[in-house]
Amino acid sequence: MLFTTAPSLFLVTLSLLVLSPFGASPGHAQIVATAPPPAKSIAIYVGRDLTDDGSVLLGGFGHEPSSHWYEITPARAFPPGTTVEVGVTDEARFPGQRMRIPQIEETLRYVTTNYSEFAGFPPPLTNGGLNERMVAARDVWSPSRPELRAMTPDPQTGLSYSDLSRLVMERATTAREAVEIVGALIDEHGYATYGGNSHLFADPNEGWVLIDYAGGQGLWAAERLGPDEVRVSYPGYIRDFPLDFQDDPDFMASANIVDFAVSQGWWDPESGEPFDLHRVYGVPFPSAPGQDDPHTLFRYPPDLEAEIAALGTMSLADMMALVRDPRWSNDGAGYGQVAHLRSGVRPELATLWMSITGAVASPFVAVPLGAEGVPPEYKQHRYLTSDSDTDFIDADFAPLEGTTSAYRVHKRLLYHTCEDPRSLLKPVTAALEAFEADVIDAHFETERRARQLVNENRSQMIPGILTDQVEQHLLDALDLGERLVVGVEVETRAQSGIRMPTVDVPEGASWRPESEPMTLRPGRTYHRCWVEGLDDYPRRHGSYAEQATVLSDVDASELRQRGGGATGTDVGPWLAGGIVGLLLGVGFGIFLARSQRAE
Repeated sequence: MLFTTAPSLFLVTLSLLVLSPFGASPGHAQIVATAPPPAKSIAIYVGRDLTDDGSVLLGGFGHEPSSHWYEITPARAFPPGTTVEVGVTDEARFPGQRMRIPQIEETLRYVTTNYSEFAGFPPPLTNGGLNERMVAARDVWSPSRPELRAMTPDPQTGLSYSDLSRLVMERATTAREAVEIVGALIDEHGYATYGGNSHLFADPNEGWVLIDYAGGQGLWAAERLGPDEVRVSYPGYIRDFPLDFQDDPDFMASANIVDFAVSQGWWDPESGEPFDLHRVYGVPFPSAPGQDDPHTLFRYPPDLEAEIAALGTMSLADMMALVRDPRWSNDGAGYGQVAHLRSGVRPELATLWMSITGAVASPFVAVPLGAEGVPPEYKQHRYLTSDSDTDFIDADFAPLEGTTSAYRVHKRLLYHTCEDPRSLLKPVTAALEAFEADVIDAHFETERRARQLVNENRSQMIPGILTDQVEQHLLDALDLGERLVVGVEVETRAQSGIRMPTVDVPEGASWRPESEPMTLRPGRTYHRCWVEGLDDYPRRHGSYAEQATVLSDVDASELRQRGGGATGTDVGPWLAGGIVGLLLGVGFGIFLARSQRAE
């Protein structure tokens, strides 16, 4: 049992001012805003000289609307001559043809978040993760210049971003080798683009950012990140690049990276200007100085890097708070990951901290490589899974689908919390981060126990201990999410009701707006919790701790009944004037039952 002395986390409420008056939700204006989305995937690298324990930290998430699930992929052995299918289909933005390339005979064990949808990119898809050799990978957008994108062959062939990410997890023993693997694969087989992409690889010593450019020209480039550097890929970028990169250990690239730019007239070696890859092959940052962009304050990578550096020494928990930052963690964030990369750690203790949805609404939990698997609640479910609506479920998957989807639970929490972030975001964050603080302590205690078992020549016990820890902590996280969902939904019903959509229906249609398609309308932004002026970002982990206090348990069904019907506005006099605090203690019995089962 994880929490033996302090179950207060699960009996928390808000120490808030009186919440908003009944009526339209305060967050509604954020939802219907016509500003462009504060997209997309992000990766944050902090070198080992800047962290409190000498580790390298790599955090971030992918940007996908589909379902997401966890997988600990075992090491595999394949017979000689085995091939693997890669590439994109004719349904991709830049149509392509699939192809097969040789698979290596032995692959590494790794942990990742899989997902199911990117048009023309067959699932399961991945943006990276962490392998048993302590190599971490993140995949981030990096648009190539329009002229380069226009050169993309139709159909194109080669490996996709997901193929490259997965093969790195299967093969790389260092971050440098990850770059060498990707470069060699592109050189030999080509790259199938969606418009330009980047990777950020890291190990306990260093990081590497790699750009794979669109256009079918085999262009790629990579730059080493040292122990005293901060890098934010949002999007991925490389600036000044040496012409003699073959002789510089801090850079790698395709052989044509300089000559092709000169041949196109995109860079003149006689100009005296540096060979700036971002300027030559990319597009301006969406919020570079002088750009007309409403998200300038939090989309310009150099400014973000300066913000993070100004925080001083970075901890594992602080990186979690960065990935959770509501400026970018929203409905567009498919999940959250933080790789804690430390030297001298046994392979089975290599640990990826994972949140099942955008971390703004789900806690990070340690998933070490030595665990045998994850609970079924964190595996694939049909909610938001591509093509699930085209046919009935295969009976072989029915028991799995019968379990609760942790992804769905925390998506519900995100939707409710971001409807009224001024009232709900800080207390929900406080609960998530209190949970994480306990999980961090428990995980390091498990690591201490594992080292002791090694010293006692009982290392065969480590996988079982790690598996039990992963199952317990992930189920505890799900319990927390379920209680938070009940709490915020009850409070929302009581304060303003569940807001119904107001979109137009077709001329002559008799159905209500809520029966219209729910997909994002053009010109609208994602459902998000960021509100200008709500707080100063970035912030330290646990900075909202004072938002949570202990209260008694409550009956959620009774509160729903008192809260009224579908609109939630028929409230009793006991609610007049507003409710102080959000009741988050519902469902404590579920937690106790699962905890007792695990003891």
